[in-house]
Amino acid sequence: MTEIFQDFGKYDALGLADLVRRKEVKPIELVETVIERIERINPQLNCVVLKYYELARDMAQGSLPDGQFTGVPFLLKDILLLWGGVKMTAACRYLKDFVAPDDSVVVQRIKQAGMILVGKTNTPEQGLNITTEPVLYGPTKNPWNLKHVAGGSSGGSGAAVAARILPLADANDGGGSIRIPASNNGVVGLKPCRGRVTLAPHYGDFWYGGAIGNCVSLTVRDTAAYLDVIAGPVPGDPYQPPKPERPFLEEVSIDPGKLKIGFTSKSPLGVPTDPACVAAVEKAVKLCSDLGHDVSGMEFTFDENVLLDVFIRTAAVLGVASLGFMEMLVGRPPTEADFEKATWEVLEMGKPISGSQHAMDVEMLRQFSRQIAGECEPYDIVLTPTQPNPPVKLGTYNQNELSIDALMEVMSPGISFTLPLNVSGQPAMSLPLHWTDDGLPVGVQLIGRCAEEATIFRLAGQLEKAQPWIDRKPPVCA
Repeated sequence: MTEIFQDFGKYDALGLADLVRRKEVKPIELVETVIERIERINPQLNCVVLKYYELARDMAQGSLPDGQFTGVPFLLKDILLLWGGVKMTAACRYLKDFVAPDDSVVVQRIKQAGMILVGKTNTPEQGLNITTEPVLYGPTKNPWNLKHVAGGSSGGSGAAVAARILPLADANDGGGSIRIPASNNGVVGLKPCRGRVTLAPHYGDFWYGGAIGNCVSLTVRDTAAYLDVIAGPVPGDPYQPPKPERPFLEEVSIDPGKLKIGFTSKSPLGVPTDPACVAAVEKAVKLCSDLGHDVSGMEFTFDENVLLDVFIRTAAVLGVASLGFMEMLVGRPPTEADFEKATWEVLEMGKPISGSQHAMDVEMLRQFSRQIAGECEPYDIVLTPTQPNPPVKLGTYNQNELSIDALMEVMSPGISFTLPLNVSGQPAMSLPLHWTDDGLPVGVQLIGRCAEEATIFRLAGQLEKAQPWIDRKPPVCA
């Protein structure tokens, strides 16, 4: 049996790729190391739900492309992206046997970068929650405290990276699903701008550009390098953001200069913000001020209660549309028994909504987009808490027991700082800059202007250098 690589935990993904490039370690050694870590840590966390060890071994011992991450093991979130020959269940009993027939364009780019698929990470059913507790696979637990959520919908990826199973994993975000797990697990998570990452060829326009993929990682530079790999529209994509001036990886080490930074801890939903989350922003504000930036308070004024009503109606209609797509894949009509309670109710909610109502809702989302982006426009960066609360207890957002109305009532505060940026299409990143007194991570969100990920990467790189977090590890750790 191939030996494991004992120093694995000292490196981020780019560091591992550099070792492979210099022939100091073999890809198969990295794969065996990650397999050993999954087998040792996953029983406690339940973050990896589909294992592809033999595929990983074959890839590692075959001919790998010469790319940014050649030889680096990788975990794919079990929703949205398709890897040919691999299951994609979306943690849903209805799709539990579906095997992807071909690759998403992003998966093609991941393969070209030389990454090696080892397994797939847990997600809530259909990605519709900010905790990862699906009936199909069971709950993913937070490595900082096993009684708390790992976030959603990329909770499996967030927990795996935080627990140092590996330094980077796939994630996607339709309302906070990269940033919330990043905050809950004490890792880095960037939602790129609308259209930055294509969904070709299987989706044309997912949630009107509100849902987009990227990763969660241990370092800002890994997130930047990964975005360099997967970014870029294909001809005909509905959104075409301007091409970056230079690779995002280069931006991380560029001095941002003196930035104009706005900040607020006041939730746009009007719900109270936990003192720990207020403290996280205050700490970040002081750090930015000490670094020479011009920092001042601001507030959002849009009506997020109305926004949430419009958003849930829009999501319900799009859910019905996706159900038709799923029926083609599965080959039989769906039944209530195939889905969790709240998921089925969302699908039923969407059926009677008229086309004219849906068109009006989409128009309202566009109007909200202008208002949200307009309120951020005076600032190079806006700082907020990623969430108004630290990670909650498991079972708080029970998708299989609560009605959709009850679920949204308890879940809405948790997306109050993240969802608006999916609507406006702006890039936003959660950074692990604070922990509660009892050891739970609390993220700070950096919001950029539309299509200006570069500014976020410059400031994030500066903050990471000033207050590094990579050596802070959770109690459950490989």
